[in-house]
Amino acid sequence: MRRFQRVVVVAFLVIAGHVPVAVAQDAATSRVTLTPAQIEEFLLRAKVLRTRAAGAGITNSLRATLSDGSLTHDAQIQIIDQAKPIFRPATGPPEFSFTDSYRFNVAGYRLAALLGLDNVPVSVERTYGGKGAAFTWWIDDVMMDEKERTTKVLTGPDPERTAMQVHIMRVFDELIQNRDRNTGNLLWTTDWKMWLIDHTRAFRTGDELLKPDLLQRVERSLFEKMKGLTAAGLQKAAEGSLHNYEIGPLLKRRDLIVKLFEARIAERGEGRVLYTLPR
Repeated sequence: MRRFQRVVVVAFLVIAGHVPVAVAQDAATSRVTLTPAQIEEFLLRAKVLRTRAAGAGITNSLRATLSDGSLTHDAQIQIIDQAKPIFRPATGPPEFSFTDSYRFNVAGYRLAALLGLDNVPVSVERTYGGKGAAFTWWIDDVMMDEKERTTKVLTGPDPERTAMQVHIMRVFDELIQNRDRNTGNLLWTTDWKMWLIDHTRAFRTGDELLKPDLLQRVERSLFEKMKGLTAAGLQKAAEGSLHNYEIGPLLKRRDLIVKLFEARIAERGEGRVLYTLPR
């Protein structure tokens, strides 16, 4: 398990990575508000001024300071891209056809955008050191990670909204078959928004759900957009960050998720299953 949490910087989107969360803000940066498209452009074009180790993870991620001449902001650079026929973790069963790749950070962002979610970091593919890499926006205003929240039993000023965000995470993780989700790569900002980070070990090729019992409720808009996913739409949105052999299983998992929620709706009624997250 690799985790690295956030030292806070500027703007409102996140990065995908791992290290213990620090709640101090960089004095050298100032808050800005950009659209996702503007952030993508910045990440693609800005010059890398300096880099340093991003944290205690095992994928040699870098925290980089970027500048385009008018904006200076940090990003994570991740170049991990390895595949193994079998992977034996320190705990748990072995995993076959194992992949750990920077491109899944890009795919996670692009799929989230396709589903209307805004809680996955902007991430783009760019060459660094002669290799393909994910450049991912660094987060601002980190308040805590999920481990701290659950340890302290905190629910925020609107406990129902907090619970709704947890349900969104569970659905998204089943859809991408994220086997590496843990309390270190779920971050909460000071506005009590949950950010989903670190997807390099997601997008597995299994076509079964990992934890279907946790899928009890689903955000209405997410549910509708998920039902509308197509192979062609995913291929276009992913822009090469997903292969066809990864898209097929994703759609099979989507079918299982939709079927499961349709059964829950039939049993309990829409009001107890579907909800709309206040923005």
